[in-house]
Parts: sequence; structure tokens; C-alpha cells
Amino acid sequence: MATRRQLSREEKAEAERLSAAWLAFKGENKGANQTWLAAEAGLGTQGAVGQYLRAVIPLNLDALLAVCRVIQADPKTISPRLTEKIDSAMSYEPNVKPAPIGLKAIPVISAIQAGALKEISDPYPPGAGTDIIYSDDDLSKWAFALEINGDSMLPDFRPGDRVIIEPDLRPQPGDFVAAKNGEQEATFKKYRPRGIDAAGNEIFELAPLNEDYPTLRSDTQPLYIIGVMVEHRKKYRRK
Repeated sequence: MATRRQLSREEKAEAERLSAAWLAFKGENKGANQTWLAAEAGLGTQGAVGQYLRAVIPLNLDALLAVCRVIQADPKTISPRLTEKIDSAMSYEPNVKPAPIGLKAIPVISAIQAGALKEISDPYPPGAGTDIIYSDDDLSKWAFALEINGDSMLPDFRPGDRVIIEPDLRPQPGDFVAAKNGEQEATFKKYRPRGIDAAGNEIFELAPLNEDYPTLRSDTQPLYIIGVMVEHRKKYRRK
């Protein structure tokens, strides 16, 4: 049975500095925990993150950069040893800046769950969905996420993309919305108001971006707006 090697003094010091940066970030972002950190950094499980922070296993460059990206720490102050491997002479365009990490848990629910909504009276708890994603804290307690299926919203929305829906907003022309159709399922389309009928009800269209699919109209079939898209998370693939 192989024995784990002892970390050097420098490696232990790196773990201590990373742990201190994590505790500082955690203190300013209530709700952050190691499970969340592992997911955001793409490091698998909470156990892996914990081993880096407790100096059980040595940091590597990929893990260092991933964690520092999430907690907005400078990797060079954590590990000058590892960051020496980065080619500092490489020219680059600084076209990004650190962004605050949202800590509000948003459940990813199915189209059937969303379509079953009769009125927004109770929020979906995180455990009610198939997954949890995190977003900004200024969303209402009713916010939820849907995963895109099919190709009716190509090219902007691809299968596997996720959209966060805010039921506490009224749609504006051109917004992307989730709506309940006559089959008690949620559909995701572009919203287009088309006036008022004789009974005073709003007429609107739900338009796909893919021209191969039909536009839906509220005056020809049952349609009910569930909420407005406030965030789109694209799933990028490599072939």
C-alpha cells in the first residue's frame, strides 16, 4: 500500500494562505461552503477541496487557478512557486474583470414541473429540482431554472443550455419567456404582444428562433406566461 508523501514546508504554507483567502471570502459571502466551492471550481467533491485547504495533498496549478478564480484571490500571492509556470511574457488583452459570485440556490426543474404551476404561491426548494445552480441574490424566492431541449431556439439557445426564469417580472416585447401550454408542459420562446381581444385579454405570440418551427398564439391555444428569462448559461462543447 503506497504511503502519501509528506508535504514540504512551502506546500503547507501555500495551503495555509489558500485557506485564509477562502475563509475571508466565505466571511463576506454567507452561504458559501466547500461543496459549493468544489462545484464552482470544477474540482469534483467537497473532499478534494478540503484536502487542498488542509494541506493533505499538495496544490497543483490547475486547482490553484480554479479556486482563486472563484474566491477572487491572486494566485501569485498564494503560490509564487506554481505561478512561475505561467508565461508572464505572454501578451494578452485584459478584457475581463472579477465578477461577484451569486450565492442564491436556484433549483433546475423539469418542463413538467414548470407546466404544472397554476399560480406562483410556493417557491421550489433546491431539493425539488434535478440540480442546483447559483445566481444573484436579488432574484425572488420563486425563481427557477430550465434546461433547453430540442432545437426550436437555435442558434442562440442550444440543447443543454440553462435559463433562469423570474416569475416576478412582467414580460416586455422581445423578452424570452417560459410559458405553460395546453399539454401542461413549459415551453421557452420569444414573447411578442399582439394587442387585446374583445374580452379585454392580451393576445401574444411565442416565437421560436428556428424558422422550421411554428409560432404559437394565445388566441388560438391555451398559453400562460410563467416567467421571464433573466440569465442564460450556455453549454460549450468540444468536438
